Amino acid sequence: MLGWLVAVGCVILVAWIWPRTKYTGSKKKPSSDALLTGLLTGIPQAKAGETPASDRGHEKSASAVALICKPSALANYLLKHCRTFNNYSPCVGWSWRASAILQSVYDTCWPYSSPVQFVRDHLQLSDEGLVSLDWALALCGTSSHKRRRTSSTSNSPVLLIVPNSFGKITRNVLKLCEAALSHGYLPVVFNRRSHNGTPLTTLKLQQFGDPADLREAVRYIRYRQPAGRLYAAGESTGAGLLLSYLGECGSSSYVTAAVCLSPVFRCQSWFESGLPRAVQWALVLYQKMSLSRYRTVLEETVHADSLFSSSSLRGLEEGLFCQTPHKSTSLPAPTTAPSGSTGPNTSGSWEAYWDRNEPLRDVDEVAIPVLSVCARDDPVRGPPRYTLPLELFQTNPHFFLLLTEHGGHCGFSAQAPVTGVAPGSGSGGGGGVGMPRTSWSHGALLEFFRATTDFFASEERAKQLAARRRGLGGGMAGRSFRNRSISTCKRVPECSHNIHAIYSWQRSYTR
Repeated sequence: MLGWLVAVGCVILVAWIWPRTKYTGSKKKPSSDALLTGLLTGIPQAKAGETPASDRGHEKSASAVALICKPSALANYLLKHCRTFNNYSPCVGWSWRASAILQSVYDTCWPYSSPVQFVRDHLQLSDEGLVSLDWALALCGTSSHKRRRTSSTSNSPVLLIVPNSFGKITRNVLKLCEAALSHGYLPVVFNRRSHNGTPLTTLKLQQFGDPADLREAVRYIRYRQPAGRLYAAGESTGAGLLLSYLGECGSSSYVTAAVCLSPVFRCQSWFESGLPRAVQWALVLYQKMSLSRYRTVLEETVHADSLFSSSSLRGLEEGLFCQTPHKSTSLPAPTTAPSGSTGPNTSGSWEAYWDRNEPLRDVDEVAIPVLSVCARDDPVRGPPRYTLPLELFQTNPHFFLLLTEHGGHCGFSAQAPVTGVAPGSGSGGGGGVGMPRTSWSHGALLEFFRATTDFFASEERAKQLAARRRGLGGGMAGRSFRNRSISTCKRVPECSHNIHAIYSWQRSYTR
């Protein structure tokens, strides 16, 4: 597998870099596009005259980052307390890290020997399928004791990481686990059915934006760690599944805050024509390799020959989820129907498939702060003018966009080490140490979690104080913070988290 990844990386480098002479970072100012729009209209409060004196030294680097969002009290708080947002100094000149393409290939394909030790839980779902949760428990060489599972009495915050939709655990995910561990989090990586060595026990694969399996995984995490707050991070196309979950569950998501690293928003158009040929060829090859071990089983429900002869991501996705069953069989089809149904997808419609799987279909129901970290030069997502829903960030108070001039896809290499997050502040940071060689986006992610947690904690304290002054008592006001959200859902959420009504925990659902 490593040899294939190295070969794919080499092909991408040759196909992309050879015909290009301008491959290094550019110091040219952005034109009148999304970045300028964000700087001028995203947050009117973010003016140079209102910047603290201690931050004026970062004025040059701040021009490379725009925080685009609707003005709010939380936005003002983030501008004031998230120093990492204005502390990004991308690599420029003739360094290979200045190339968006090289950064993306490096953080996606280059092998990495992580010092993090993982312990896997196989979670049996309600339909007897399996997903796996990889808990990052300790760094190699530390004195931390190794356990089969984390203690349910621990109050450490949990960071749920959703990798890309192709099942590749990238260097970026492993480095994020390291950074989270160093700041007191309990990172756990969610692996879909058949991904990353997870056995495929049913003839059912997970559709791109179907959050049913993730919903059951969150229930299990909450059962195992009831005392710790839950945060979530989605990488690349995995952010689509995270956004689908947050939109479908609304205020019942159990997540305190979420971050999307280099997300793909308009996924239907991305599958249709949004990828360069070299990237599409590499992803198609990787997905075919992953599915080839199940070819005999898949032949019972799909047209395997046409599936494996496809040369595009759209062809693979249609072959798996938009066809009628190939043979009459009593086994379930390898697709899932709309939420609440278990029948096969017999419509055969590409448009109907994305009506159920587009990540932003229920975006108005998202009830927690969500930060998206994107780069203008992202070679995978495409030009920001056509691929970023700027109106969402400018009108929805729950969504924040950090748009950088450089960074590639999940790259964000900086000239100097990130200084890390302030110690002992709210969201779990026992680590208050520096974060050398950590991606800038990871520092921004951790600081966003800390700042949102501190903001809501201060809001709760203010409410309790006001209630006591009115003589109404404030004892009940602060009990709901751990699973609180900013607003209530416009409709009754489809998912319920009545854990004991769903599972009988008298027997083990893990292997």
